[in-house]
Amino acid sequence: MIEHIFIAVLCKGHILLEGVPGLGKTLIIKTIADILDLDFSRIQFTPDLMPSDITGSEIITQEAKTGDRGFKFIKGPIFSNIILADEINRSPAKVQSALLEAMDERQVTVEGVTHELPRPFTVMATQNPIEYEGTFPLPEAQLDRFLITINLGYPSVEQELSIINNQETVHPIESLGQVLSSDDILSIQEAVKTVYVDDLIREYIVGLVDKSRNHTEAALGASPRGSLALFRGTQALALIRGRDFVLPDDVKELAVPMLSHRIIVSPAGRMRGIQSTDIVEELIEQIAVPGAQTSGWFRT
Repeated sequence: MIEHIFIAVLCKGHILLEGVPGLGKTLIIKTIADILDLDFSRIQFTPDLMPSDITGSEIITQEAKTGDRGFKFIKGPIFSNIILADEINRSPAKVQSALLEAMDERQVTVEGVTHELPRPFTVMATQNPIEYEGTFPLPEAQLDRFLITINLGYPSVEQELSIINNQETVHPIESLGQVLSSDDILSIQEAVKTVYVDDLIREYIVGLVDKSRNHTEAALGASPRGSLALFRGTQALALIRGRDFVLPDDVKELAVPMLSHRIIVSPAGRMRGIQSTDIVEELIEQIAVPGAQTSGWFRT
C-alpha cells in the first residue's frame, strides 16, 4: 500500500483508498504528508458541502481608510500540496465535480479567474463501500482522474495483535521524522520520466487497455489516460526498486490497481457477480507478455 501511494506521488497522480471505516485510511494519508513535510488540508465530504467550500470564493472587501469596495479571492482548502478528500462519496456529484479541474490541470477557476495550485499536488481520497447508506457513486470522469485505487481489507489476527501491542503506550507514528522535502519530490518526479520503457512493453500496455474496451463483460473500457497512468506508474515502480528500466512484471503488478476503477462492468456482468478486477486479471492472463516474440502485435 505504501509503495503504491509513493508511486502516485512520484507520478503526479491521485489516489483513491477504499475500505470500511477504522482501517487507518486517514492516518496513512496524514502520515505521508508529515514525513514529506508538505502542506496538508483535510476536506470532510458531507451531503451539505458546497463546491466553494473546496475551491474558495470571492468576497466583498472594503478599505478602512478610503472606503473603496472590491472583491478578494479567499483560497479554499484545495490550495495545499496534499489534499485528504475524506469520505469523498458522501457528497453528491456537483460537489465531487469541484475537484475535476484541480485534479487534471492543477488549477481552479472561480468567477472566471484561474488560480494555480501549489506543486507538488496530490489528492488522496478515501471512500466507503458504495453499499453503505448515505453514499453517492463517483462519476466516471472523476474515477478516471485517479491514478491508482488501493483497496484495504481487514488485517490478519497476527497483524491486529501487533497493532494493539505497538500502541500500548505510544503511537509509532509519533516517532517518524521528515524523509524528503518538496524540492526532493519535484526532482524525483522529473527523474521518473527518464526510466527506460522498451517499445514492446509500450505495446503491451496499450494492448491491455485496448482489449478492455472490447471485453464482452465491459460496458466501458479504460481510457487513454489509463494507458498513460500505467506507463508512468511502471516507470515510478522501477525507480523505487532501483532500476532504470521497466519490466513486464511491473505492468502486470500495476494493471489491476491502475485500470480496474476505469472499467465499468456491463449490467449483465454485474448480475453474474463479475467485477472490474476480474476483467483486468483475465486480460493479463490472455495477452502474451513481451519476450514471446521479437516483433509485431501480441498473441491472445
